[in-house]
Amino acid sequence: MSGHSKWANIKHKKAAVDAKKGKLWSRLAKSIILAARGGSDPTMNARLRLAVEAAKSAGMPRDNIERAIKKGSGELTGDAVMEEILYEGYGVGGTAVICEILTDNRNRTAPEIRKIFEGGGGKMGATGCVSYMFDRKGMFVIEKEKISEDDLMELVLDANADDVVAEEEVFEVYCAPENFTSVAEALEKASIPVVECSISRIPQNEIEIDDIDTARKVMKLMDRLDDHDDVSAVYSNYKFSDAIMEQLEEE
Repeated sequence: MSGHSKWANIKHKKAAVDAKKGKLWSRLAKSIILAARGGSDPTMNARLRLAVEAAKSAGMPRDNIERAIKKGSGELTGDAVMEEILYEGYGVGGTAVICEILTDNRNRTAPEIRKIFEGGGGKMGATGCVSYMFDRKGMFVIEKEKISEDDLMELVLDANADDVVAEEEVFEVYCAPENFTSVAEALEKASIPVVECSISRIPQNEIEIDDIDTARKVMKLMDRLDDHDDVSAVYSNYKFSDAIMEQLEEE
């Protein structure tokens, strides 16, 4: 994730990565596992319900979905316990980077993530070194063609959302984590499809990258971290200028 406008800055990269079905299903399974920790019944867990719907839309088999739910809720016997860990560090250009990890072996994962940081010109830091620069928020991405900004604003603010940000193609709705369910249910009740939703980490301040070589290095590190099997999400506080975004999308 990059900057306050996560969707605008990395959609070109995610599209390329998620075009591989196996990678997409792995990402969706992790979303289901994490959501299922709040309850295995989708009818009672809005976050899980949305994660399952996204998986179905991507063609993930029912068996995979059910296994991910059971894995997250701890119903599978004999499986290794999945642990959530936060790794923090620094990337090129003075950027801050956070990796949310879901692993069954931190002794394996930690050195692998450290190696990726170092290979990408960054450095893994101590716990808490950059996380204070980010706020945890619920985030929903909605296509502009599905609802007007005024109607969306009225709908989600009544459900205790904090903000609606209009981007080029989508609206981004932000809320406190504890209000995620109320916003999700309001969108569902109004039959407003959600492109993507998550509990995300939003940077309080951004570092604008206006040098193409630095931008390439930033994206290379983010891509490599994002591709690691144990990484469920990556966040950073970089922001690309429009000119840099255009060059990256052409490459």
